[in-house]
Amino acid sequence: MRIYYYFIALLFGFHTSQAQQQSKDSYKLVWSEEFNKDGKVDESTWNYERGFVRNHEDQWYQKDNAYCKDGYLIIEVRKEEKPNPTYEEGSASWSKAKKMIKYTSSSLNTSGKKQWLYGRFEMRAKIAVGSGLWPAFWTLGVDKEWPSNGEIDIMEYYRGNILANIANGTTKRWSAEWHNGIKSVESLGGKKWADEFHVWRMDWDEKEIALYVDDVLMNKVAMEKLVNKDGTGFNPFKQPHYILVNFALGGDNGGTIDESLLPAQYLIDYIRVYQKN
Repeated sequence: MRIYYYFIALLFGFHTSQAQQQSKDSYKLVWSEEFNKDGKVDESTWNYERGFVRNHEDQWYQKDNAYCKDGYLIIEVRKEEKPNPTYEEGSASWSKAKKMIKYTSSSLNTSGKKQWLYGRFEMRAKIAVGSGLWPAFWTLGVDKEWPSNGEIDIMEYYRGNILANIANGTTKRWSAEWHNGIKSVESLGGKKWADEFHVWRMDWDEKEIALYVDDVLMNKVAMEKLVNKDGTGFNPFKQPHYILVNFALGGDNGGTIDESLLPAQYLIDYIRVYQKN
């Protein structure tokens, strides 16, 4: 009986590896960023965000916190105090009401420079984990305002969890319908897991979006479920998307900031986009 199960396992393993190879062979690399040149990123590909941008986050985004070294893009969150240049006394805006900047980081995107409709998106990276830290690798659609443009969180970390989320629009402006995948860092292997590099992947085609970490499925949603609920019939995932990578701090989701973790680094080895032949 044990021999029988051995051959079944061997056969299953062969078919699984064969299927994986066939899946890989059906894709062609169409763009990659390997970050092999030390210094700043290529601004013909990447834009930098500046300021207090979204989600009531505590960091000020600036260029200085992102740089390439030893084959990695390093995005660093730092404790850094300086005046907020957009400060307005008595302002009702959360970003302008802050007199001082207490933390800095970087957020980069390919908006207006690189965009893709469908494909396999991969990132190999090592993320910093802990209270208040919020690194992400995600995409946004090129047309319509958020969330009707569609958001795909290929990787997010906050509050002890790895998340793989997809958001489309609803009948209410700036209110998303979320399709969530979540695993705790503890369940994946805890500190040992967090100290290693991992590969995050999205497979996106006309039928579905599937999100993985190290080939473990985190979330899969059929395209038919992702139509905006505003009656327009618009599916934000049947349009090109651009890539964002950022390292946020605190805000709506990051949690209480543990300053003993700072400075903290998000190391990206590569980002690659494949499309089917």
